[in-house]
Amino acid sequence: MLKGVHQKLEPQESVAFFVRGPSPFSRMMFFCALSIVLMAVDSRLNYLAQFRQTFIAALHPLEMVANAPSEWGMNIRQYFTSHNRLLVENQQLKQQAVEHKVMLQRLSTIELENSHLKTLLKGNAPLIPKAILGEILHMGRDPFSNVIVINRGTQHGVKAGQAVVDAEGVVGQVTRAFPFSAEVTLITDDNLSIPIQVERNQLRAIAFGEGKSNTIDLPFLPTSVDIKVGDKLVTSGIDGVYPAGLAVAKVTQVRQSPDSPFAKIVSTPIAGVNNHLQLLILSLPEPEMTIEEENPPSAPATPPVVTKPDPKLVAKPKLKPNAPR
Repeated sequence: MLKGVHQKLEPQESVAFFVRGPSPFSRMMFFCALSIVLMAVDSRLNYLAQFRQTFIAALHPLEMVANAPSEWGMNIRQYFTSHNRLLVENQQLKQQAVEHKVMLQRLSTIELENSHLKTLLKGNAPLIPKAILGEILHMGRDPFSNVIVINRGTQHGVKAGQAVVDAEGVVGQVTRAFPFSAEVTLITDDNLSIPIQVERNQLRAIAFGEGKSNTIDLPFLPTSVDIKVGDKLVTSGIDGVYPAGLAVAKVTQVRQSPDSPFAKIVSTPIAGVNNHLQLLILSLPEPEMTIEEENPPSAPATPPVVTKPDPKLVAKPKLKPNAPR
């Protein structure tokens, strides 16, 4: 019995855990040589062309997935770049559109009195002064005044007194300017007046706002005044704030009463404050130089300095001897 146990405990040969083969260097050299041979044969016989095309087609989805992050980054960067560029171009085009419409408003009046405006403006005034494009932020908080707040202020070159127009006509005038905003009093406010003229017959008058009725009144005009319903009122330009020819309002009512020597003329503003957000703030006219400033008087001629002759240098006249008597 012990003999059998000793037979079972006899040592046996252990199996190798790692199978050893050719060395790594030998394998590298073998595969390098095989690669060189395959490349040489393929360059001569071109027998791997179909296999190569199939392999590239199979790898195409993987290439798409690998390139997706970089393409997404490029698309996002291009989107924001294009978005900013389009915003700038859109802002410029909006300003140009408003300027062109303001210019068209003035063309009809300029054609009617071209010679008079050349004399009045001395032939060198631009069709439209320099302007700043702004947008309406909100209406004024005072319920008893017609005021709007715009997004341009003193940091953008806006000053109190500047005229404000939109694509249709005159909106009002800047009454208070803050660093980044400004208050614009509408022409319908009862505290604002504007010199106008009738486009049909060039009749001049002063228009006053009527407050919350959102209309404009032409007071103190006689009942015989030549104004009809439908007449267009434009700026006369005599105040030096509003350029001549800008659309202001259209006459809607002309009432005459035998008890009053004056006619009641009511007009409706043309500018669409409730419809448009973009406004144009016109620059104030620059003060003109007078003739004396343009041609300053020349300095008076210096009178010649008269010096007294030195008595030592003056030759004394020789006296003739007296003739003998």
